Formats: sequence, C-alpha cells, structure tokens
Amino acid sequence: MNTHENMEKGNSLTFDEFPIPTYEAWRAEAELTLAGAPFEKKLVTQTYEGIGIQPIYRREDIARLPLEGALPGRAPFLRGIRGDNAWQVAQELACGANSGNETIRNDFEHGQTALNLVLDDGAPVKDVNDFDALLKGIDLSKTPLFLQTGPAALPLFALLVAHLHCKGEKTAALRGALALDPLADLVRSGSLPWSLESAFDQMAVATKWSLRNAPDFNTIAVRTHAWHNAGANSAQELAFALATGVEYLRRMEERGLKVDEAAPGLYFGYSIGTDFFMAIAKFRAARILWSRIVAVSGGCKEAQKARIHARTSTWARTSLDPHVNMLRGTTEAFAAIAGGCDSLHVAPFDATLREPDDFSRRIARNTQLILRDECHFDQVIDPSGGSYYVETLTAQLAEKAWTLFREIEALGGMAKAVLAGVPQKQVNATAAKKAEAIAQRRNSIIGVNVYANPLEKPAERQALSSSQAVQIPALSQPGAPLPTGSGKIFDEAVQAALEGATLTELFPVLTGTGGPANAERLPARRASEPFEKLRAAVDAAGKPKVFLANMGPLRQHKARADFTTGFFQAGGFAVEENRGFKTTNEAIQAALNSNAQVVVICSTDETYPELVPPITGLIKASRPKTIVVVAGYPKELIEPFKAAGVDEFIHIRANCLETLSGIARKLGVNI
Repeated sequence: MNTHENMEKGNSLTFDEFPIPTYEAWRAEAELTLAGAPFEKKLVTQTYEGIGIQPIYRREDIARLPLEGALPGRAPFLRGIRGDNAWQVAQELACGANSGNETIRNDFEHGQTALNLVLDDGAPVKDVNDFDALLKGIDLSKTPLFLQTGPAALPLFALLVAHLHCKGEKTAALRGALALDPLADLVRSGSLPWSLESAFDQMAVATKWSLRNAPDFNTIAVRTHAWHNAGANSAQELAFALATGVEYLRRMEERGLKVDEAAPGLYFGYSIGTDFFMAIAKFRAARILWSRIVAVSGGCKEAQKARIHARTSTWARTSLDPHVNMLRGTTEAFAAIAGGCDSLHVAPFDATLREPDDFSRRIARNTQLILRDECHFDQVIDPSGGSYYVETLTAQLAEKAWTLFREIEALGGMAKAVLAGVPQKQVNATAAKKAEAIAQRRNSIIGVNVYANPLEKPAERQALSSSQAVQIPALSQPGAPLPTGSGKIFDEAVQAALEGATLTELFPVLTGTGGPANAERLPARRASEPFEKLRAAVDAAGKPKVFLANMGPLRQHKARADFTTGFFQAGGFAVEENRGFKTTNEAIQAALNSNAQVVVICSTDETYPELVPPITGLIKASRPKTIVVVAGYPKELIEPFKAAGVDEFIHIRANCLETLSGIARKLGVNI
C-alpha cells in the first residue's frame, strides 16, 4: 500500500512508510553537491581545540563511549554531581563597605541566591566593622558566600570569621568558597607579593581551619578566567584547570592534608565561552576528568565531585553595540546550565564600559531567573545527555585536554610550567590565531566586525575601579614562616580582628615568607578590542567618507556593494551608497562631487578591465590623494590595476582590520 492509499483509508502515517537512508548514501549525495571539492575541507569545521566538527552525528558515534550507567550524582559525574540541575544565582557584586549593603539587599530581594563579593583589586573593607556594615541583614547560615579576594584572601577570611563571631553566628553553617588560587593570581598579575610556598602555606592554614570549623566552605579555588580571557581554547582551559587542581592537592598533601580532606574543599571557576556546544562539553568533560584524577589519587567518590562556578566570558564582551552582550550572556548562561554548573554569574551588558547600574544588573540577573523560572531548566537533568553531537564532543574534548594535562605533568606540574612560561606561550599562540580569524572576519562579532551600526556613537566610558579600595600593603621584610599544623595562627588573627586589628595589620602576620614570585603575565584581552580601537580613531578623525562607484544594473554590482559597505562600516567609515551608474563619466563626476577620501569600484571581474583604469586614472588626476579600491580580487588583473593607480583590493579573504587600518593611516588617522 502506498502512502496516498494509506492516508485515504485513515491509517496513521509512520516512518515505516519511508526508506531509512544509510550514512554512506547520505554522504554520497552530499559529495555530489560539492562538485569535486573535498568533503573534509568543505563540510568539516576545525575548532581551535583541533577537533573536526562533522556535519552529521549518528548513534554509531557514541556506541563506544562509556555512557551506560552514567547517572546523576554518581561517579564519574557526567550527568552532574547532584540529583537535580538547580544552580545558585551568584551575580558578582563589587561594592564598597558604606554603599554596598543597600546594593546587596536589593539584589537579593530581586532573585539573587548566593552572595558573590569581588574584592580582587584591593578590599573595600579594612576591618571587621566594615564587614559588619557590608553584610548587615545578610544571614550567612542561609546564604552561600563566594569571596573573590586575590592575594589578600587569608586576612579577609579572618575578618569574615570575626564578623560571624560578632553576630553570634556559627561558622559551621558557612557555605560557599574563598578564592585562594595563587597560580591564577600569579598569571593574571605577573607577580605575587610572596613565594609560592608561602601561598601554599596560606592555603593549608585556611583549609585545615575550615575542615574543623566550616566543613561546607571551600578554601581552594581553581579559576580559569585568566587563561580564558587571554584567549585560551577550551582544551587548554580544561587542562590547565586539572593541572592546577593536581598541583594544589600535592601541595596540601605535603602540608598534612589527605586527598579526601583537600579535594572536597576545592571548587572550579570556569569562563563559559561563545561556542555553545563546546561550552556544554567543557563543563561535562571537566567533571569526568576531575573524577578520574581524584579516583586515581585514592580519593573517595564524594571527593571526586567537581564543584563548578560558571562565569560569562569577558573575552567575548564588546563595548561597541553593547546591548548585543545581552544575547551573548543569555546563550552562554544557557550553555553553562545545560552543562550542569553549580553556580553562575552573568556579566551585565555594560560591564566593559562602566560600573554596572541597577538596570544592567537587573537584566543580567533576570537572564538566570527566566532560564530557571520560565524555561524550567533547573528541572531537567543533563539536558544535552544522549545527544550524539554533544556526547561525542565531550569525549573528544576530554581526550584533547587529558593529553595536554599529561604534557604539563611531564614538565613537573603546573607551578613549574607557569614559572617557565609554557602554558602562557600556548595561550598566546591560540589568541593570535583567534585574532587573525577575527581580523579576517572568519569569526564574526555581531555589531563589531560584521553588521556594525554606522550611526552608533561611542559609548561613554567610566573608571571601573573602586574609590574605597584599601590597597594591599607591600612586604618590606619577609615575615616568619606560617605554622600550618594547628591552625592556631588563624584563630589568633581572628581574635586580633575582634579586638580591632585592620586588614593592613593582619596582612604581614598571615602571609608568611619569601618572595616575590614572578612569572610571565597573561594580559586580559577582549576579542573586539582591535576593531574598537580602530573605530574610535576613525570616529575621532571625523569618519572619513567612502564613495561606492557602483557600475551597471543592480544585479551587476549589488553583491560587492553590500560587501564593501559592511567591510568599511566595521572600521567606522561613512559609506555613501547609490543605485549605480551607467557610464564611467557619471561615476567619476559623482565620486568627485561627494568629496569622498576613498572610492570603491564595485562591479564584476568581467567588466573591470574596461571600468577600473579610466575611473582610477581620472579620479587620481583630479584628486591624487584619493584612495581607489577595487571590490574583488581578479588575480590576473592585480598588477595592471596597481599600475593604473589602484591602491587596495578588498575581498572575502582580505584581512579587514589590517586593510582598514592601512587605509586609515594613509588618510592621516592616528591609530
């Protein structure tokens, strides 16, 4: 019975009515459409991690993966470390002691569920009274607390504990994390005020104290933001996180902490990234690999859990067309949630321009609330589980990261590798590849190198530093080695804080000996910065005008005219469009009348021999400083056209940033 007869008889239509094509048959049809071009080159996309993304994935791709029996809350934690997909709304708050409490309470009244205080660049609290003011009305027995402190972690932790004592709250109820991550601080700034050994002593003091007094408060952090925001790919980010975690476990073991004591006190902070599926795979692979490492180290299943805080990518944020950052933040947040993060920060859309205000903080916070309360993603465990694509990508990424992790281990561990500059060199190489792809517009940044808004005015920038910051004091003389055994030194510091000791006074007591430690610094980068710099310079120069000499009917010039418009608008140039010209004389006269500093000839390769030389020659004769550009790259005509006076050729393979920067400099723009 055919399909038509089946439908007439009222029978339901099923897939049994259609033949099931094989992969081989599909591929044969796909290759026919390529007209001889290689399948691997045209239909397989290579990532920065060295993974080939296939155009189609099948059940056979995951047949050999160890997925059977992978359940939520069970090792190796592919499906998450809990039996649900709930996460903490942990928006970062960088606020001074005097004004910060109002901000904190407002944000908690409107959906925030974890307090994420950023105290990295100097502390907006100088003593226990400032902590009292900052945290007034906040019940830390019910509110998880993340303290991002930079090198001042241990003294600030002492002030926090003193604050709890003042309020009569039990430290045992404290949940959250203290960001003690000396290798991240070293890479981010290029130096630490003391030696790495002293930094590890501080980590051991905090961890041992927490084991006894606040067992649910993590004191060891592995944050990958410095690597990610410098341009690292996902395999590098994963590998360096694993190597750092192993380094910290070893250093804690040297100071008397077993794996089952140190590993549960560790949490990971990952940046998310704009590649949606790669980001999901990164979080899933992170849990698998960390479970493997702790298991091999002799850790129990509880110690194998990787607690993950996710943060949207600073690398991907733009100052141009900044409202597009809302879309980037939403996509990244969805990826992190689908990957099973435990807590999440979505950066406000204007964070690259100024201190976020109530509106931008609210939009960022509501991004999470919509995903939770309207999309109900907290009720779906491992949403991507079973996807042939995501499962395969997770396994491939894990393999790439594991290989790089072993290379770091062969160098003697992460600390030695960082001091030697090996991972920094690898990240810089990846960043250079990304920068080239962005400059050539092979990687698109909406609103920046593609679909730029020609009417956009440069956004007003404001300083992003806290005026109330208490700067970390310099160590004029090394202190005594920290006693890491009993934890008595930390209890004494807390008591001193209760008696009025300030951060400045606690600092030399709790920071040990030696130093400073120095390593190659990785600068924080944003992918859009080179184009933003060019746009700012071109705007300051009055937005030089570009005239399009569109030749012939619309179908003859439109494709290249549209390309040229987008190309030059990415650099901030003012493009004057038109409906085309029938003769060269009309085009030349219109170009001269426009007073444009740049003229771009747009037509077809077939018509260029009769158009380009006369247009170029007469324009150059009338205004020698005019830059003449040809849209396209007719290989056999390049040299003759250059001889005729053509200055530049723009095409799909051209380096947009380099080309526009060169044109701008010729026009006297100071870049």
